[in-house]
Amino acid sequence: MTTARDLAIVALDVAADKPVEQGDLSLALAGAEVFDLLDAHALALDGDRILPQAQSPTGDRLLDEAADALVRREPYESVEDWLWHRGRGLSAAYVDDLERTGLITRSRGRRIPLRTGRTELVESAARWQAEERWAAGEPVLAALVAAAGIGDEPAGELADEAATVLAAVGDAVMELEAVRQRKAIEDAAFDNVWRGY
Repeated sequence: MTTARDLAIVALDVAADKPVEQGDLSLALAGAEVFDLLDAHALALDGDRILPQAQSPTGDRLLDEAADALVRREPYESVEDWLWHRGRGLSAAYVDDLERTGLITRSRGRRIPLRTGRTELVESAARWQAEERWAAGEPVLAALVAAAGIGDEPAGELADEAATVLAAVGDAVMELEAVRQRKAIEDAAFDNVWRGY
C-alpha cells in the first residue's frame, strides 16, 4: 500500500466521527503522492522544486497517473504548485479507486435502492495496515493526517525533504482555509445587503 492510499483509508475511517474537508484531504493526498513518488524514485526534490526522474510503472494506477502528471521541463514545478494542480478532486478519485478495488462499499438507501448512501470501509488487510501505521504514529502519515484536519500534529523531527513537502501541504491547507473564510464573509455581506431591501 502507498502513503496516499493509507491516508485515504484513515480519512474514511475517521470521517464517520469527524467530518473531513475534501479540499484539505485532496491537498494532503497530493502531498502523500510526493512521498510515494520519492520512494519509487520517480522524482527528486531540489529545494522546493520537483525534479522528475526516469518513468517506470509503480504498480498503482493513481500513483502512475501522478508520475505521468509531473512537469518534465524547466523550470520544474514547485511542491506547492504540484499540490494545487494534482490535488484538484483527488479525494474523490481515491474514494472511487477504493470502491473499484473493493476496499469500500456504499450503503444503499432503503426507500430508493439506487440512491447511494455513505461509504463504508470493509474489513481488509489494507485497512488494518493503514490503521496500524497511523496508530504507530508513523511521522509522515501522522503529519499528513493532521494536515487534513483529522488528527493532532505529531511531535518529532523530520528529514529535510519531508519537512519541505509537509510545510507546502500546511501552507496550501491554510491558504484554502483563508479562501473559505473570505468567501463566507462575502456571502454573509451579500445576504445582509439583500435583507436590507
